[in-house]
Amino acid sequence: MRILVACEESQVVCKAFRAKGHEAYSCDIIDCSGGKPEWHIKGDVVALLEQKWDMILAFPPCTYLTNAGTRHFSRRINSEEKVVAREAKREDAKAFFMLFANADCEKIAVENPVGYMNSQYRKPNQIIHPYYFGDPFTKRTCLWLKGLPELKPTNMLPKPEPMYVCQGKLSKGKKIGWCEGIKGTTGGQAGRAKARSKTFQGIADAMADQWG
Repeated sequence: MRILVACEESQVVCKAFRAKGHEAYSCDIIDCSGGKPEWHIKGDVVALLEQKWDMILAFPPCTYLTNAGTRHFSRRINSEEKVVAREAKREDAKAFFMLFANADCEKIAVENPVGYMNSQYRKPNQIIHPYYFGDPFTKRTCLWLKGLPELKPTNMLPKPEPMYVCQGKLSKGKKIGWCEGIKGTTGGQAGRAKARSKTFQGIADAMADQWG
């Protein structure tokens, strides 16, 4: 199959499908970090949606869509000007998400955390965690599917306890369960955001095995 993996610089999903013999391409506006630039299309993904694909797997940015950022839309937290600007960016993010959901392709999966699209679009077909697929972490991940079955857990682990992690050290900060990839991350907030956006290997392998 010819597969577009949109908004993926890590190439984790792309390489999982390539390992199964598929013609998969990652696409992002930044260089890939997966070590396979020949399988990466650097640029705006919108034009690629006009091409013929057998499957589209999309991981659109969640900065303005996730429930984790809801407080920033409060006028008790931010000024009217900042809230209005953020609301405009959220609508842009919603429109970008919907480009994938409405793409002309028989098989589509769009991934995002629980957030704005759950009410503004529709409820996801399923919500998964990395520990369903052998990675001992919690991270609620929504999948909106078209023409694809729900993913079946491949290596169900006991639900792990959330951990206190900040820059690789135990912290008294917010409990998080998606700290794989964040330990020792450099680059400040941008670096941590990049690490958090990386798909867990177990989930990528399940996608390739079950959808490929």
